Amino acid sequence: MTGEPRPSPDRRRLCVYNGGFLTEGRLRRILELAGWDISLGVPGDGDTVGIWGRTPTAWRGEAVAEWRNAPVLTVEDAFLRSVHPGRVRGEAPMGLCLDLGGVHFDGSTPSDLEALLGAHPLDDTALLNRARDALDSMKHWHLGKYSATDPDLPVPEPGYVVLIDQTAGDAALMGAGRPAFNEMLALAAEENPGLPILIKSHPESVEGKRDGHFAAADLPERVRIITEPVSPWRLFEGAVAVYTHSSTLGFEAIFAGLKPRVFGQPFYAGWGLTQDQDAPARRERVLTRAQLFAAAMILYPVWYDPVGDRLCEVEEVIAQLAAEARAWREDRDGYVAVGMRIWKRPHLKRAFGREKPLKFASRIPSGGTRKPVVWGMAEAPEGILRMEDGFLRSCGLGAALTPPLSLVLDSPTLYFDPRQEGKLDRLIGSSSQLPDGEMRRAERLIDRIRAKGLTKYNISGALPDIPGGARHVLVVGQVEDDASVTFGAGDVKTNLDLLRRARRDNPDATILWKPHPDVEAGFRTGTVASADLKGLADIALLN
Repeated sequence: MTGEPRPSPDRRRLCVYNGGFLTEGRLRRILELAGWDISLGVPGDGDTVGIWGRTPTAWRGEAVAEWRNAPVLTVEDAFLRSVHPGRVRGEAPMGLCLDLGGVHFDGSTPSDLEALLGAHPLDDTALLNRARDALDSMKHWHLGKYSATDPDLPVPEPGYVVLIDQTAGDAALMGAGRPAFNEMLALAAEENPGLPILIKSHPESVEGKRDGHFAAADLPERVRIITEPVSPWRLFEGAVAVYTHSSTLGFEAIFAGLKPRVFGQPFYAGWGLTQDQDAPARRERVLTRAQLFAAAMILYPVWYDPVGDRLCEVEEVIAQLAAEARAWREDRDGYVAVGMRIWKRPHLKRAFGREKPLKFASRIPSGGTRKPVVWGMAEAPEGILRMEDGFLRSCGLGAALTPPLSLVLDSPTLYFDPRQEGKLDRLIGSSSQLPDGEMRRAERLIDRIRAKGLTKYNISGALPDIPGGARHVLVVGQVEDDASVTFGAGDVKTNLDLLRRARRDNPDATILWKPHPDVEAGFRTGTVASADLKGLADIALLN
C-alpha cells in the first residue's frame, strides 16, 4: 500500500499550449512519472492534448484537439494540495487529477471521477478500510486542500451556519458570481432564522490575492466573515448547516458528519450525501462517505512524494502534509535561540526558520512574538521551550560535532526529567486516542527501524561471539554528567555502580557491557577501567 513506487506506466505524448506545463517543475514531474511526455507542436495519431482545468487558455488546447480529433487530458490540483495555496506561497501541489472525461467541477459532462463514483463497485473491504483510516488521519491532523490552519484557534459557540465563500471568477464556479452567492446567503438566512451565519473566506481572499463575494460592511448583524485560519474541522463541529457552491470545503463537510447544501455541480453532489440545488439528474447512485472518499482520494488522483520523488498513495501524502502543517503551526511565530553554541547555529537554522528566520540571542528577550528556546536544561523562566537531540540523531557523535538530523522541543521540561510532565508525557498519555491508521503507521515505522538496524548515533563495531546457554543481560552505559543522569537517575548514577547492580541482581547471567560511544571515544565522562570490569562484565560491546 505504501512505501513502494507505483509501476512506471507506458509513455504517452501530451501536447500542451499553456506555459504552466512548461514552467511548473512539480507539474511536469508528476505528469512525467504518470507516463506523460510533455511536448509542443501538433498532436499526431495516439497523442493527447493537455489542458489545465477551465482556465482562460484551455480553449487553445480544446481547439487543437477538435481540429486533430485528439483526446483531451484535463489536469487539476488534487483535493489535498499543499499547506498554502499556490498563489500565496508558490507551493507546488502534492497530487494531480488527470481526467480524460472532463473536469470534476463541471457537471455538464461526466468526468472520470463521476464515472468512478457512478459505476465502480466500491465494495472492496480493504479499500474502504483504507478510506476510513486515511479520513481519520486527515481529521486528526486537521488537513484539507489547504492546511495552513490552527486547530487551537477558538471557534464560536455551537449553533451557527457556515457559508463557504470562493474566489470570484474561479473556474469551479462555472460562471456563478456575486448574485448567486447573495442568493445562497439569503436562503441560508431564511432557512435558519435567528442563527449566526459565518462566512468562511477562501485563503487566497484573506491574503489579498483574489477577491471573494462578500464585504463585511454590506452584511447584516448576524452574519460575519471568518478570516482567521481556524481549522474547518473545528468549525464544522459546531455547525448546524453548511452552504456551498462547489468548494472542496463542502466535500470535507460531508466527512464531518454534515449534509451540505450545494448550489453548483461539484463531483460530490448528487450521491445522497448532500442537499442539492442543481445536481445532474444522471447521478442516481447513493454512496456512503467511505465510498466517496475511496473514489475521490484513493482511486482518482495521482499522488506525489516530494521527498522520494516518486508517485505514492494518499496515506503518504497525508503524512507529509501533516508534518508540513505542523511545522507551519508551530513555527509561524518564529523562534529566538538563546545561549546556543556557535557550532550548533548553522544546523538549527536549517531545522527552523521556514516561516520566520531563526534569531540568536545571549539572553531571553523581553518582547516580540518569537518564542524563546534554550538548549537542554539550561536555567530559564517557567514555560520556556527546551531543545534536545531527537532519538534518531545522526551517523556520528554529537560530541564530535556531527550535526543532528532530528531535534525535539518540549515544555516545561524534557523527556528525561521525571519531575514534571512534558509534551512527550502528554502525547504518550493520549496515544490511545490516535486513529487506527496512525497506530499502524507507527508499527510500520518500528518495523523499518528494526529492519535497518537504526539507533541514535548509528555507530557500531563488529559483534563479538556471544556464547549461548546462559541468560544474557545487556548493561547500557551513559555519560555520567549527562542531564538525563542528573535529572532522571535514581540512586545509581555511575556506570560502575550500574554494572555492580546488574551483577548483584543477575549473578549467573552473561553480562554484556555497552559503553556510551561518547565515553568510549574519550569525549565525555563515564569510563569504567578494565580492571573494574573483571567479575562484573563478561563481554564488552565496543564501537
